[in-house]
Amino acid sequence: MQADMGMASEARPRHVPVLLEETLAALAPVAGGRYLDGTVGLGGHAQAILEAAPESRLCGLDRDTEALELARERLAPFGERVRLFHRRYSEFAGALEELGWDFVNGALIDIGVSSLQLDEAERGFSFLGDGPLDMRMDAASVERSAWHWVNRESFASLKECISTLGEEPQAGRIARAIVDARQKTPIETTAQLAALVEQAYPPAWRAKARRHPATRTFQALRMAVNDELGELERFLDGILAWLPLGGRLVVITFHSLEDRMVKHAMRHWAEGCRCPRHVPVCRCGHVPEVRLLAKKPLIAQAEEVVANPRASSAKLRAVEKIAEAPRTESLEGRA
Repeated sequence: MQADMGMASEARPRHVPVLLEETLAALAPVAGGRYLDGTVGLGGHAQAILEAAPESRLCGLDRDTEALELARERLAPFGERVRLFHRRYSEFAGALEELGWDFVNGALIDIGVSSLQLDEAERGFSFLGDGPLDMRMDAASVERSAWHWVNRESFASLKECISTLGEEPQAGRIARAIVDARQKTPIETTAQLAALVEQAYPPAWRAKARRHPATRTFQALRMAVNDELGELERFLDGILAWLPLGGRLVVITFHSLEDRMVKHAMRHWAEGCRCPRHVPVCRCGHVPEVRLLAKKPLIAQAEEVVANPRASSAKLRAVEKIAEAPRTESLEGRA
């Protein structure tokens, strides 16, 4: 997720992506290395990696065709050192195989919704503007949009989505308000949905809310539409086998569920013996596959948050590979 818009066109200003210095320090790109940016976005992190490591090469992926074209423009000065693919980041293995790469020295994913998506009302991601209920990161895909979730899913499904992915305590009231409203007329726009959610909030809650009442509901629907937790799980399942010894993985999240998933995966990789506690002597022979580069996630400094409030929820976790793991099948080959 680009924390703010940055693009090659002189008509649009460039801005530094979130946690840039921390990302470069954790990734530690080396001259001549191979790097994967699974969420290339507008190319800010990718540009910094290529500039920091002469003769390095980068494979960049993104689901958003508009962002991908802007990244292509921004990264054009690096020529053949950059290859960009219109793919989900969980499909990284297919892209690397197409390039003939059998490893990457470092991998980065910066997950969440981009400023480009949030700032364009017609993409339907934000309740701050009025647009169609879309929320697909790949607007050209055949995936079900937020309109389907709002107008077709059952009360139980909506409540579960908003409660789990949005961590919204008023999920039941909101789901009921949506179901009742759509029985009269379909809910077509982000403004309609935001107003429904706001009215579903108890007056006392609305008075005390520090954020718009629709914030968590929109977040939950976006995550469901784009299968964001599934994407992350599939990526984490496969990426470690593509790193050589000394290779590094950097993950930036903006949501507590995603951060928790990354934390648990990295700590699991870093474990030694996995025998039951009652076994007095290790029998599994398992050794740590990675070392954690920091015990706690790195967060944006106050100066960055002031300049870019969207960085306030960013958390960076990183590992370095210290033991070999078996290569799994290409993720694209999975059912």
